Amino acid sequence: MPTKGPSSLEKPYFSTLAELDAWADAGSRAHDGVLPYTPRRALDTIGRLMVCHDFKGGYAEDPNEVGYTFNFWPWCDSFIYFSHHRVTIPPPGWITAAHRHGTKMLGTLIFEHEQSEPDGLRLLFGRLPSSITGPAQSSPTHNPNAMPVSAHYAVLLAELAAARGFDGWLLNFEWALRADGGVGHARSLAAWVGILTGEMKKRVGEHAEVVWYDSVVFTGQVRWQDRLNVYNLPFFTPSTGFFTNYTWHQSYPAQQAAYFTTLAPTTLASPHTPPKSLLDIYAGIDVYGRGSHGGGGFGSYRALEHIVPAGLSTALFGQGWTWESTQDDEGFTWERWWDYERALWLGPTTEAQKSRVVVPPGSTTKKREEDEECPHGPFKPLKEFFGRKRSPPGWWVDGKRVSSAHWTDVGKQCSLGDLLWPVPAIAWEDRETDEVLPTVAPEVDFEDAWIGGSSLRVKVDVPGSNAEDAFFRCIWLPIQSVDLTSGRKYEATLVLKTDTGASSVDLDVGLLIKPDGFLPDHLELQPVTVKDNLPGGWTQQSLSFSISEDGPDGTAHIGLVVGFATEEAAQALSFSLILGQLSVIPAAPAPAASASTRILWADFTPSTSDADFAGVLSWGTALYLPQTILPSMIPPPDSPDPLWPAAQLPLSDALAYVNVYALPKTRAPEGPGAAVFVGTSGLEGWASRMRLSREGLKVAGLGKGEMVRVYVQGVTEGGEVLGWDRCAFVDATLG
Repeated sequence: MPTKGPSSLEKPYFSTLAELDAWADAGSRAHDGVLPYTPRRALDTIGRLMVCHDFKGGYAEDPNEVGYTFNFWPWCDSFIYFSHHRVTIPPPGWITAAHRHGTKMLGTLIFEHEQSEPDGLRLLFGRLPSSITGPAQSSPTHNPNAMPVSAHYAVLLAELAAARGFDGWLLNFEWALRADGGVGHARSLAAWVGILTGEMKKRVGEHAEVVWYDSVVFTGQVRWQDRLNVYNLPFFTPSTGFFTNYTWHQSYPAQQAAYFTTLAPTTLASPHTPPKSLLDIYAGIDVYGRGSHGGGGFGSYRALEHIVPAGLSTALFGQGWTWESTQDDEGFTWERWWDYERALWLGPTTEAQKSRVVVPPGSTTKKREEDEECPHGPFKPLKEFFGRKRSPPGWWVDGKRVSSAHWTDVGKQCSLGDLLWPVPAIAWEDRETDEVLPTVAPEVDFEDAWIGGSSLRVKVDVPGSNAEDAFFRCIWLPIQSVDLTSGRKYEATLVLKTDTGASSVDLDVGLLIKPDGFLPDHLELQPVTVKDNLPGGWTQQSLSFSISEDGPDGTAHIGLVVGFATEEAAQALSFSLILGQLSVIPAAPAPAASASTRILWADFTPSTSDADFAGVLSWGTALYLPQTILPSMIPPPDSPDPLWPAAQLPLSDALAYVNVYALPKTRAPEGPGAAVFVGTSGLEGWASRMRLSREGLKVAGLGKGEMVRVYVQGVTEGGEVLGWDRCAFVDATLG
């Protein structure tokens, strides 16, 4: 959770292109704390999902309150952070959350309303001089009204994306292009889009995206077409994707798919983009239902029933409708919203959820007089159309609750177990029987956690059985899918505990990996290791595994084999599994297993002028290699055997984030155990520094001018909290 106090994001957006120039002139440093993008395995046989996050105008997150978060990254291929500022930059936490799940994160460049017209011209002219200037000599053949095409802002926008760590831009031009008769202006803009795409590929990577929103056409007029056609084709060709407006006729998805097949490959050819396919066309749906087929909300599935069969991708606009449409309801809570949100995405599983699924009337599928009535079946959740690809009060560190404050920090978000929702596909383990399976219901538990702000509680209800072997039964509970590379070793670690309540039952729970789509013979498993008696009653299980080198890359399912024994098998019983942490990381080579990350030092620079922040905390990390035993005799210089194995050099000393604690300097002899938790790093996108707010330090009873000891405690990407003997402190005077 972030430190308490105002948000300290560095230049979260730019209202004008002049502000973008000023940012470039200042030489701002890169956000090295943002998790880089790693692609997931592509599923090019089904349409992609792009989510456009138009939520309360953008930048509505309050790190000190429980707020909206997006939780369905496994189904989302790309995510657009949207606002009505000229240049919208996704916040670091949102970028990290997306990248953690293999989802691309895009910012927005928008021109709307008359006041945007000067910037629309500036975009193509480039940075304007402050001095008197002009052509050295007039030209009789030059058209003075012609629009130039400057690469200046294409370069700056690509540099901005590379510096902040996100993957692309949505281009939203909703004000007329009037220069050079409109057509000339539009032609120059289309050329500029190609330059931006090239700069993004060069500076961000080949995965970079430039998506054009269906608005301006070749004449320069704003004419939403609701589909791809010859009028907006000039803007699709130089981009990587096309986002249609959402007020389309029910025939348009199939119509634009047919139109795409008539286009020659040379028509779509661009030097900076790969060959295009139907999946690069994203048909828009407005979840608010503003002219959208199906009426939006729980009727959005009706639009998808036209888009997906046509072979197109989907752009889902305004998915935060579930929060904004209910936040003023009596009795609104995060938990009540989460039930509503899950029903839209995963489908209702309880009677309470089913009662809130209200599909708009069927007549809303007929939007125009020329439309025919369009019959659709019952409600379908969003996840059925795509492949699997507000936060809690409190913060826990190694099972200990260190804060009870409300918070929102999307960058700390991890998977909720993509195989658990809406209900996991459990099966009897090593038992051939037609007996009714237990019912399993997952929920987010805010009352207990191992690390972070919540855990997953999986409630299991087992019916009674009169079978002879019913005294001990065993089920397979899948939790999370993972993509694996053959020949590479991995280590899965799960922290969990059990709750049997009033049931008289003995549980035997074991971590297991199962293949999905490849032969079990290619999966190599090592014995599970267990650490008992962790704080808070938690237990840790670890399992090393790999796909053999002669096997294919593939997907595996991580889960639990849950055995339950009871002397009264004929009676129903219930128990819960509480999952605190699941991590899967590449296993280090054996010689490097004991190499350890440490925080070498911490530093504090007090503020002399900022009213909100006391200063900047920074720290440095390093790896300490394990001891090695040199040969007892110095070998000859031509010996082929190295003195120590090169594999002892680990890959990185990077941390996921740090926990920060503080106490008055006078209490320093009491040690870190007496310090008060202040917050975590990461909200600002910096890897090894953060600003400490004055309000956040008040929880430790500290104010301006006081002597303070600040402790910095690292947390690795694998979820390990570094012991205090591997952490650092700094003594400072608060500014």
